[in-house]
Amino acid sequence: MGISDDAVEVRAQGWRTLASLHGLIESELERQLSAQVGLSVVEFTVMDALGRQDGWHMRMQQLSRAAALSPSATTRLVNRLEDRGILTRILCADDRRGIYTELTPQGRALLDEARPVHDAVLERTLDDARAVPELKTLVDVVGGLVAPVH
Repeated sequence: MGISDDAVEVRAQGWRTLASLHGLIESELERQLSAQVGLSVVEFTVMDALGRQDGWHMRMQQLSRAAALSPSATTRLVNRLEDRGILTRILCADDRRGIYTELTPQGRALLDEARPVHDAVLERTLDDARAVPELKTLVDVVGGLVAPVH
């Protein structure tokens, strides 16, 4: 194995470690968010992205990027959340083709209920993962990535 082969293997191992940590976090979040507040991880992700907007709305394509979903998957998800009264769509006044999505008051209340669940599960899962030797370094790095809030 040459030097470049070693570099490829190191990157591949790093990717496998990242995927393993992501899988642990996502599966525990999925289980707890579903059980405690009736949301999937991707539903929470969309609601959280909307809740962090100053005007509380986003264009559908922005929402797709924030949730790492295809445009069609985003539309289906927004339809489901709209049917549940969690989101609403608003036509853009400047561009009739533009559609914004925002949280309803019911959606805002559900997000406020879900955030502490999400945060506690994330903290607990990262603490548990830190005890796994293969994941400890990555967990420590992830913890250092948080930008200070001003």
